[in-house]
Amino acid sequence: MEQYKEEFIEFMVDSQVLKFGEFTLKSGRKSPFFMNAGAYVTGAQLKKLGEYYAKAIHDNFGDDFDVLFGPAYKGIPLSVATVIAYSELYGREIRYCSNRKEIKDHGDVGILLGSSLSEGDRVVIIEDVTTSGKSIEEVYPIIMAQGKVEIKGLMVSLNRMEKGPGGVMSALDEIKEKYGIDANAIVTMQDVIEYLYNRPVKGKIYFDDTIKAAIDKYYETYGA
Repeated sequence: MEQYKEEFIEFMVDSQVLKFGEFTLKSGRKSPFFMNAGAYVTGAQLKKLGEYYAKAIHDNFGDDFDVLFGPAYKGIPLSVATVIAYSELYGREIRYCSNRKEIKDHGDVGILLGSSLSEGDRVVIIEDVTTSGKSIEEVYPIIMAQGKVEIKGLMVSLNRMEKGPGGVMSALDEIKEKYGIDANAIVTMQDVIEYLYNRPVKGKIYFDDTIKAAIDKYYETYGA
């Protein structure tokens, strides 16, 4: 596993973004782990988060894209932090773009926030985590309505590796099949399990035998 991925796993738990215990998800599932990217709240955290995303996006897409699109609302700070990091790390100016939940009819009018999308633009979508693909369902037609643009792929921070709404494949695989776009994550839950199991982070064990047993049981039912 690449060093930045190992660092990212430690970063998630140290920032209390990835937690272990018992959580009820929006889907109603009882999950032994939960991720909330909204817990990245400081300047230092957002700077590091942007760097991890930028490295993963560069690994998967190189410089073969022009715009980073962050679905409202959580995708907005993610896209901004990541284009800043991309500029600093790779010396390439990537534009950021997002959608508005409501169309603005005065001043900077329209459905888009940040950069406009032009014919020929190559777009990567950025999200925190995808469990249902709902946000992609919302923004895909918005992006494609802007003209002849190409969606190169999707980058999320964590692949939960569980069945999506279709009940067979993971949510990321469902997105790949439905939209024909390359869907990736900085790390997968398998990466997390392999790296974090009984390994201390700043002197604390977050992932012990009890948590591993709970996750193994969860994946017996919901694993993709």
